Amino acid sequence: MLRPIPGLEGKKGRVLVVGLGISGHRTARWLAARGADVTVSDMRPARDLDPAVMDELEKMGVILETGGHREETFLAADMIILSPGVPADMPVVRASRARGATVTGELEFAGRLVDTPVIAVTGTNGKTTVTTFLGRMLREAGHRVFVGGNIGTPLMAYAAGKRDADYAVVEVSSFQLDTIETFRPRVSVVLNISPDHLDRYPDYAAYARSKLRIFENQGPGDVAVLNDDDDILKRAAPPPGVTVLRYGRREREGLHAFFEGDRIRAGTGARRTFSVRSFRLPGSHNRENLLPAVLAGMTLGVDPGAIQATIDTFKGLPHRLEAVGERSGVLFYDDSKATNVDAAVKAVRSFDRPVVLIAGGRHKGSDYGPLAAAAEGRVKQAVFIGEAAALLGGAFRDRIPYRTAVTMEEAVAFSFAAAREGEVVLLAPACSSFDMFTDYAHRGRVFRAAVEALEDG
Repeated sequence: MLRPIPGLEGKKGRVLVVGLGISGHRTARWLAARGADVTVSDMRPARDLDPAVMDELEKMGVILETGGHREETFLAADMIILSPGVPADMPVVRASRARGATVTGELEFAGRLVDTPVIAVTGTNGKTTVTTFLGRMLREAGHRVFVGGNIGTPLMAYAAGKRDADYAVVEVSSFQLDTIETFRPRVSVVLNISPDHLDRYPDYAAYARSKLRIFENQGPGDVAVLNDDDDILKRAAPPPGVTVLRYGRREREGLHAFFEGDRIRAGTGARRTFSVRSFRLPGSHNRENLLPAVLAGMTLGVDPGAIQATIDTFKGLPHRLEAVGERSGVLFYDDSKATNVDAAVKAVRSFDRPVVLIAGGRHKGSDYGPLAAAAEGRVKQAVFIGEAAALLGGAFRDRIPYRTAVTMEEAVAFSFAAAREGEVVLLAPACSSFDMFTDYAHRGRVFRAAVEALEDG
């Protein structure tokens, strides 16, 4: 018997899940368990998919279509649920919607099943770090917390479970926000907006509009935490009734959190003070990410002692300015998660010593000029890899010496040869990883392995 499924009211129950990643797997499994007629469509051939996942779904009666999308399958569906990486404007999706199919995304679908207060974090850079920090802060305060979303464990995993957390802290991407309709977080946090995914969006303005959708369904009783140092967010206006909390690096009128030396001052009335002397993450951008996290914690009534304890003990995450080794006095840092220009700029600016930069990968449509400008006076030499190597070389030409490498191992060897004791070799690609690696984490692991394979001297 078909049990109630949001969006299928009055329909036969034919559901198409597009994309068999983590979110697609969890969604298809939940639907099949409730009696829906489920098909999963994935562009990848079967050999590139997890055989255990495929076997599980097939045993539940799910039909798997791999190696491309079939138009007839889309047009026969009553509901289409898109995984985050699937464009919502594909012609076959538009045609299905025109025929009356309900089209939604995993975040929107899961959100309709969850009544736990949601804290949603987005931004071009820093959202995984802030999401993780908020989760640890809430646990430090004694709360039961689900942490996930675009961070790795989809919200659908929580929706399909006991749903017994006090809070759900979720990282949300612009791709996920493209398909929301009713998604309403109790607290929305927008860290920054800078050019990214311009290979997916028609222009920067369209990308920014997607990010700002995070608070479009919020209302009285909800909170939006915005970076007032960001030109777009400074002008952003959440719906009437939403409490807007703004933060920035330096104190000025209208800010609810800012730095005062090595302290954070935060609050809407009498401000609290938090020390950042023991904060371990390098880079001014990581310190700045504490401001929205502290504001969100205070909004939720987290004890100041728990906030301070989290600041003092938070160690950061892999592949985000992570120190991975030292050879002959040369320090190696993995910032493989710097998949856009702005993130790479922040990584380069994090060091006060000469840097040899490894960058490159799949081009996402951005201008590399700002990275070349930030590198002047900081980067002594660059090594470029991947499909974007020539474009990066064009931006760096006549400004900073550079060379190209075919593999990550070769790039690490070239960089080590160029560096001297006390200097830094930094992987900050400014590009996606999909030309050479399965994802940014794979790229980071290959970088670390290449560093470990080096011999001193």
